Amino acid sequence: MPRQTAQPTAETLNEQGPAPRYLQLKQFICRQIDTGAWPPHHRVPSENELVEQSGVSRMTVNRALRELTAEGRLVRMQGVGTFVAEPKSHSPLLAVNNIADEISEHGHRHRAEVKLLREELAGPERALAMGLQEREKLFHSVIVHYQDNIPVQIEDRFVNPALAPNYLEQDFTKLTPNAYLQRTSPLTSGEHVVEAVTATPDEAHMLQIQRTEPCLLIRRRTWSGKRVVSVARLLHPGSRHRLEGRFGDAE
Repeated sequence: MPRQTAQPTAETLNEQGPAPRYLQLKQFICRQIDTGAWPPHHRVPSENELVEQSGVSRMTVNRALRELTAEGRLVRMQGVGTFVAEPKSHSPLLAVNNIADEISEHGHRHRAEVKLLREELAGPERALAMGLQEREKLFHSVIVHYQDNIPVQIEDRFVNPALAPNYLEQDFTKLTPNAYLQRTSPLTSGEHVVEAVTATPDEAHMLQIQRTEPCLLIRRRTWSGKRVVSVARLLHPGSRHRLEGRFGDAE
């Protein structure tokens, strides 16, 4: 059981040294996290509670919580509260991996919510990206992936029906699109384009983040042989994800 911790009173904040008050509050919260007093998923006192306990202004409290969220130490979920974050999930930059495997390999539970799964007609931009004719049929899925109970990715994917004809019949709460496509049309090559973006209002709602939180967007296109299998837009909250890559010979 984590030990009980003192409230962030004026006295405990002053113990952090002669720093600005917002920084003192950040240091106090980080100390609770680092010592295990506030473990991952621990609910952090609300802004009102921190104002009352510490005697600092709401603006000071808001700045401290906002910066700790941006640094990945806290997760703020709209309408729910602020919680201590798990260490960031991570993905290799140069590989096309199954997000369910990545999450389970780090000791966490993966689950998925299917927001959309349907047939559509390719517009000009989508047809060009996928090597199809305009108004050819394609499959479209939107899935939110969770690490434990925290959303970590929106997967917005378009699939070539010729290479995955039974895509719409799959239960993507039990099998990820990545795993299914590897079975039906093994991937031979791919490309990644990485951008820093902000989420749309709908995306922020699905990820349970503030609209102002920076996000990491990976645009992924994959081939089986010479044919494009899928084009995916993978959106991650910046506070909950990082990319890793390694280049060249380490010896």
